[in-house]
Amino acid sequence: MTRVTAVTLLESAQYQDDAAATFAAVAAQVAAIVPQARIEHIGASSIPGAVSKGDLDICVLVPPQDHAPGVAALEAAGCSAKADTLRAPDLCMLLWPGATMDVALQVVACGSPFECFLHFRDALRADSALVAEYNRLKQRFASEGMDRYREEKARFITQVLRAAGKPLAAE
Repeated sequence: MTRVTAVTLLESAQYQDDAAATFAAVAAQVAAIVPQARIEHIGASSIPGAVSKGDLDICVLVPPQDHAPGVAALEAAGCSAKADTLRAPDLCMLLWPGATMDVALQVVACGSPFECFLHFRDALRADSALVAEYNRLKQRFASEGMDRYREEKARFITQVLRAAGKPLAAE
């Protein structure tokens, strides 16, 4: 029998200041490595009031022709591919080394469907009721383990993006 490990969630006051400071530091370093990139704070830590696992997600947007070279430059600087994540010609998820919290870089080709990270963030920033609904969903499924937690989050994200009329990376 497989044991389900609950997801530990933090209230925004417990992590968002640290996430913002870490974002500023990592973004400056990423900009030096990939100067053509537009660097955006995404994920729960970028949404006021959102509960989170206490990690940091950063979207590194690059022109399509610079995607592979940008990924290579970040890997040469010590980033590693994030295990068990989607890898596509327009998306690569990397882990940033040495930060005080888990930091994931989503390296995204500009104009690709993977700009959905930004669309989701913007939809929640614009609607506190969506943030409250997202928090309730995360809290409800945190005890059911990471797989179920991710499935339910993915459903919610898909609904929000469809309601906003934004393209989905998986469709």
